[in-house]
Amino acid sequence: MRRTLRVFLSIAMAASLLSACQNVCDNACPTPNVKPAIPVDKELESRVQKTLKGMSIEEKAGQMMQLTVGVLLNPDGSWNEEAIENIFGKYKVGSILNTFQDKAASRAYTSEMISHLQERSMELIGIPTIYGMDMIHGASYLTDGSFFPQEINLAATFNPEYARIMGEAIGYETRAAQIPWVFSPVMDLTRNPVWSRNWESWGEDPYLQSVMARAETEAIQGPDPNHIDKEHTAVSIKHYLGYGATRSGKDRTPAYIAPNDLREKYFAPFKECIEAGALTVMVNSASINGVPTHANHKLLTGWLKEGLNWDGMIITDWADINNLYTREHIAVDKKDALRIGINAGIDMVMETYDPTACDLIIELANEGAIPMERIDDAVARILRLKYRLGLFDEPVWNTDNYDRFASEEWKEASLAAALESEVLLKNDGILPIAEGKKILVTGPNANTVRALNGGWSYTWQGMGGDFVKGFNTIYAALRNRFGAANVTYVPGLEYDERNNMWQNEVNVNIPAAVAAARNADVIVACIGENSYCETPGNIEDITLSANQLELVKQLATTGKPIVLVLNEGRPRVINDIEALASAVVDIMLPSNYGADALALLLSGDENFSGKLPFTYPKYTNSLHTYDYKVSEAVETMSGSYNYDAIMDIQWPFGYGLSYTSFAYSDLKASVNEFGADDELVFEVTVTNTGKVAGKESVLLYSSDVVASIIPDVKRLRAFDKIELQPGESKTVTLKVPATSLAFVNADGRWTLEKGAFRFGVGGLGIMLDCTETKVWDTQNI
Repeated sequence: MRRTLRVFLSIAMAASLLSACQNVCDNACPTPNVKPAIPVDKELESRVQKTLKGMSIEEKAGQMMQLTVGVLLNPDGSWNEEAIENIFGKYKVGSILNTFQDKAASRAYTSEMISHLQERSMELIGIPTIYGMDMIHGASYLTDGSFFPQEINLAATFNPEYARIMGEAIGYETRAAQIPWVFSPVMDLTRNPVWSRNWESWGEDPYLQSVMARAETEAIQGPDPNHIDKEHTAVSIKHYLGYGATRSGKDRTPAYIAPNDLREKYFAPFKECIEAGALTVMVNSASINGVPTHANHKLLTGWLKEGLNWDGMIITDWADINNLYTREHIAVDKKDALRIGINAGIDMVMETYDPTACDLIIELANEGAIPMERIDDAVARILRLKYRLGLFDEPVWNTDNYDRFASEEWKEASLAAALESEVLLKNDGILPIAEGKKILVTGPNANTVRALNGGWSYTWQGMGGDFVKGFNTIYAALRNRFGAANVTYVPGLEYDERNNMWQNEVNVNIPAAVAAARNADVIVACIGENSYCETPGNIEDITLSANQLELVKQLATTGKPIVLVLNEGRPRVINDIEALASAVVDIMLPSNYGADALALLLSGDENFSGKLPFTYPKYTNSLHTYDYKVSEAVETMSGSYNYDAIMDIQWPFGYGLSYTSFAYSDLKASVNEFGADDELVFEVTVTNTGKVAGKESVLLYSSDVVASIIPDVKRLRAFDKIELQPGESKTVTLKVPATSLAFVNADGRWTLEKGAFRFGVGGLGIMLDCTETKVWDTQNI
C-alpha cells in the first residue's frame, strides 16, 4: 500500500476512534473564563517567550524529547562523552531520566553524575536539561534515602498527614541529589484488584485518592508552583487517565469506562492535583473506550489543558508513542504516531532510546502535519517548567547542606505510618500475643525485606539485595520483640529471588513447618506475594498460590492458633483458609520499618487503626468496589434498601479492627434541607468504649436515594482520624459541599437533583432533602 493511502487510512481511523469518545460533556460548553490552575507569573512568562523566540526548530524538537540515561553511559557506568556530544550537541535533547545501570545509587554519586550531565547540557545547548526519576514511596531510588510505606498503605491510615510527610521527604531528598523532577504521586483508581499496580496508588475511592494525592503533591512541590525552591521538586502526577481500570487486569491493557464515571471518579483526583499546582502529568499507557490515551485530544487538551486552564506539561510514559503503531495500530509508523500524539496534546516524548525521533518531529513541523503553534506551545510548557524550577538560574546547586537527608524524623514518620496502615481484619482473641508464648514464624514472606517494600524499591522490580541490610524482616522483628528463645523460623517454602521469577516458590518443605508448629503456642504464617512491578506482575489467577494455601491448611491440622499475616500488593483470594485462622492482619507493603510496626502491633505495644482502602474479594469471579450500583445487589432491610449492606466479599472498603471498641452517637446535620450552594456540616460523637487507647477513622458516606441514572449505593464524602483514651468521647465535625453530591448525568452534564439523600457514619444514618435541581453547563464544578 502506498504511504499516502496508509497515512490517509491512519488519519481516518484515528478520527473515528476519537469521535467515538466524544459522548462525555458534548452538551457542556468549555468553561468560560476559567481561573488559571497555576497563577500566571508575568516576569517568568516573559523569560519563557524570550527563550522560545531565540530557538531553532532543531532546538525545539530536542526539548520535546526525553531519553534514558543508559544511552549516555559506557558498560562500566562511566559517561560516554561521544554519546553526550551526540545527544546534547546534535539532537539538543531536553530531558534525561532513570537510575544509573538500572539500580539505585547513593545521593553523592547521583548528585555528581547529574551535575556533570547538567554542565554538558548548558555547554552544548545553552538550556538546562531536566532530570526525572521515579520516587514512588520516598527517595526510593537512592540507596541512602528515606523510604515510606507504599501509597496503598498510606491510604489505609486515612491520615493525609503521612502523605504530606512522605511528599516533603521526596521533594527534599531528591533535590539533595540534583534531581528536580519526580514521577510521583501515582493516582490510578484501582478498580480491578487483579491489576499488578494496585499497591502503587491510594485504593479504589476517588475522594480518598484526591485528599491523599493533593497532600503529597503540595508537599513535594512546596507552596509556590511558579518558584520551586531547592528543598522541593516538580511532580508528575500519573497515570492520566483510567489506567487502573483495565478490563483484563493485565498491565497496559484497555479500559472500558462509563463516560460519566470517567469524569466523575477518574478525572476528579487529577483535577484536584492540577488545581493544587501540579506542574506535569504523565499519560496512561493504555486506552479508554478504544482510544489510546496518548492519542486522545479530548482528554489531554480539552479536559486537562483547556478545561482547567492549565499551563503545565504533559509527558508520555515509557516509549508509549511507539505503541500507537506497534501495539494499538492507530498509526502506520513512528512518524505518524508522533504526529497523532503531539497533536493530541503530548508535550514531551519519553522516547527512551532513539534520538532520531527529533528528526521526525522536525519533518512533521516542516510539512505542516504538526502546526508550529503546537510545537511552540509544547516547548513553552517545557521551558516554563525549567524556569519554575530555577534551572536556568542555577542548573547545578550546592547539595552539601541537606541536613535532614535520611533524618531520624523521617524514619520515625515511616514507622508511625506503617503502624497506622497495617489492618487487623480478624481476631478471635489470640491477639495481642501474650508474653512468653512460643511462636513459630513461617511462610515465604517471613524473612524478606524485599516483600515488605514491593516494587520501585532500589530497583524497578524491588530486588533490593544488599541495599536492604540493617532493616528487620518479620522474623527478625518478632525475635527482637518476643525474645530469640521464644521465636522459631521454619519457612515451609521460599520465593525464587532470581530476576523475573517472583511467582516461583522454591525449597518447599511443608512437613518441616508442621513439625515445628507442634512445639509452638502460636503460629504466625506470613503469606502473600514477592515484589513485582508493572507488566512482570501480571497474574492469571488472583487466588493465593496453591503451595501457600496448602501450607496453612497443613498448619491448621496441628490445632495451634494461626495468625495470618498478608504481605501483598493486591488482595489475593484466601477464602479457603480464612476460617482456619484465629487472626488475620493485612500489612500490604509497609516498607523498611513494616516488620517493626507489625511486632509492636502483634504484641499490643501499639494498637491497630488501619482500614482497608479497597474491597477485599472473596471469590475470583465476584470482584466489586464498595460504590457498586444499587441494582447490583438485592439486599433489603424491613422492605427498604439497606445502604449499609455489603456484597458477598471477604472484607469491605473501610474495614479494620482494633484492640478497643468505638461507639457512635448523636449524629446531627446543620440543615434538614439544602441547595447546590450550601455546605453541609455533620457532627457525630465517638466514644472509646474499650480498655486501651485507640485511633479511629471516622468515615462519612452519602447515598442518593433516587436519581435519573442508577445511583451508587454509597460514596465516601468526608473523613477524619481521631485518638481516644479509654472512656473518652470526642465530637467530630465533617463538612460536605453540596456540589460534591452532584453526578454526571446521561447527557454528560453535572447535575444535582432534588430529592432525598442519606448520610451514614459508624452505623448511624440521617436523611436530608435537596430542595432544587441544578444542571451545570460547564465542564467542571
